[in-house]
Amino acid sequence: MAESQNPVRWGIIGPGAIAKDFRRGVLDSRFGKLEAIATRNPGKAGLAEDFPEARILDGYDAILRDPDVDAIYIATPHVGHAEWAIKAAEAGKHVLVEKPFALSAFEADAVFHAHRKAGTFAAEAFMYRLHPQTKAIYDLVASGTIGEVRSIKSSFGFQMPGFMPDHRLFASALAGGGILDVGGYPVSMTRFIAGATVGKPFLDPVKVSGMANLNAEGTDNWASALLQFENGIIAEVSCAIMANLDNVLRIIGSEGRIEVPDFWFAAGDRSGGEGRIDIIKGGQTETIRTGKQRHLYSFEADAVAEAIFAGRQQLDSPGMSWADTLGNLRVLDKWRADAGIEFSVEKPAHRKLTLSGRLLKSGGTTVPRRRLAGIGKELSIVALGFEDFRTFASGAILLDAFYEAGGNLFDTGWVYGSGYTEKLLGEWLANRGVREQSVVIGKGAHTPLCYPDVIGKQLTQTLDRLQTDYLDIYFMHRDNPDVPVGEFVDAMDAEVKAGRIRGIFGGSNWTRERFDAAVAYAEKHGKQKPGALSNNFALAEMQDVIWPGCVSSSDDEWKAWFRDRQIPNFAWSSQGRGFFTDRAGRDKRDNEELVRVWYNERNFARRDRAVELAAKLGRSPIHVALAYVLAQPFPVVPLIGPRTLAELEDSLSALDIRLTPEQATWLDRG
Repeated sequence: MAESQNPVRWGIIGPGAIAKDFRRGVLDSRFGKLEAIATRNPGKAGLAEDFPEARILDGYDAILRDPDVDAIYIATPHVGHAEWAIKAAEAGKHVLVEKPFALSAFEADAVFHAHRKAGTFAAEAFMYRLHPQTKAIYDLVASGTIGEVRSIKSSFGFQMPGFMPDHRLFASALAGGGILDVGGYPVSMTRFIAGATVGKPFLDPVKVSGMANLNAEGTDNWASALLQFENGIIAEVSCAIMANLDNVLRIIGSEGRIEVPDFWFAAGDRSGGEGRIDIIKGGQTETIRTGKQRHLYSFEADAVAEAIFAGRQQLDSPGMSWADTLGNLRVLDKWRADAGIEFSVEKPAHRKLTLSGRLLKSGGTTVPRRRLAGIGKELSIVALGFEDFRTFASGAILLDAFYEAGGNLFDTGWVYGSGYTEKLLGEWLANRGVREQSVVIGKGAHTPLCYPDVIGKQLTQTLDRLQTDYLDIYFMHRDNPDVPVGEFVDAMDAEVKAGRIRGIFGGSNWTRERFDAAVAYAEKHGKQKPGALSNNFALAEMQDVIWPGCVSSSDDEWKAWFRDRQIPNFAWSSQGRGFFTDRAGRDKRDNEELVRVWYNERNFARRDRAVELAAKLGRSPIHVALAYVLAQPFPVVPLIGPRTLAELEDSLSALDIRLTPEQATWLDRG
């Protein structure tokens, strides 16, 4: 089929050394043609000679607009990979991105999300994966040639002439160091071989422990990591830009070992290595060669072309699929984190733009807004929680997307991430300049520090982390029934009078009785009354609390209480923590928390009705579950906690569902 297709017309962004290699690969490919190269310096000497077949375009944007370019090879320094891959998706262009695909798995996920929506192809350019030698290694391991694999050792390291702080291999501003530049090779091969032992395209490790020697730029000169896999394999990987490592892949089995020198070049060079695989058993060495091949980069160019011809958005194994790239980057992320490496380009001072290289936009309407009594701003009808991010660069991706969709309500807590969630949000609000357009929820006094005199002290820390002098909404994170409720009201009222809480306050995981008592005390003593709760509320009722001290408010008595008082509830776990996804069932082998908290016949009946209604609406059960929460006859603000852009957009897609009161009642009662 591919033979009859018109060739894929390639454009290249960035005219460096790796681009020259890819150009030679395209020339040696069966299904590719080099059409254009985009550069920010079109008059550079030697450019026309290096790329004689290509039209030279002035600026990277020009190649996005070029109608004669089908696919783009992104060969910029690492820091430009995600930005230009996203822009290519928006322009309807396929991409092959030089490794590393992005600086982190979070960035890569955002790129794949853009291409998933655009319907375009995207892949990471680990050229060795498509060479015949790689499949031969996989087959030898899978067939048990050396018995049961016990250990894998792999390295890729070279010696630079010296430390050069402005060079791309060292500069923190350019994401330098060996881990991202060459560490991905031994990691990807190790995961690939581990997969071969269980008949899978790859296997992700269950544990990663990394270390590195750092230079004055804070990037790694040389580094090593240990990877442990669920089937018992332990892998040792090393990389370096300041040490000549042996650069041999070693696969140690129960009956022998396999050794492969310079596997990424197939024991040759880019022009076409013959491949060399040494099988060492019983003191004897058998050498397998795949024979002289065409240019190493031609294999990936053709694999991309064939995927595009077939309408696929990613490579098949042994190429790097999206899941493979994400798994590889998660290992590199952990390796970097263990070594204490955060690039300057990832920090707030250097992340003034979104991942796509643009200023943050406002005015999105995907997330509607509403008014709540006591709060002087409109706030989005859902709040974003984001406890799972540990760097500004990773968290900003989700925060940017939520804000650009119209969201402006953010949920934090003094205990979340040992304070890092507040710090991250504060950095983002200051960096993007949107504090006054945002509504911030803070929480303090969590068990065991659940006392009135803790509130002010923790609030001081919270405001410092958030880089602001006030909160819009404040919740006590837990209640302490041993303390008279009036003491808590006094403490929170004092913060209102001091201007540090400028909206409403209330209790998270408070009972009805304690909340009513707090209101009565405030009315009697002329204090500000608590104005909201933050308890669990969902279509499914908890039969056991998720965490000690939690309060679920989904039963009939709670609904009547909310309806009569019109107290807003900022509802956590509003979608049942996965109970309404397709993954949840009645199998007791499911997630322990799901079984313990949600599994009963009444909840399964609700889920069945959500499935039925979702089918009629052309939506998913989890969308219906969120719509149910929003359809109550009292104000409910769901707290959502997506980890990826796909999860965020999936949750936000439910906001246009308008359930009737009859539908809401039927979902609950049948």
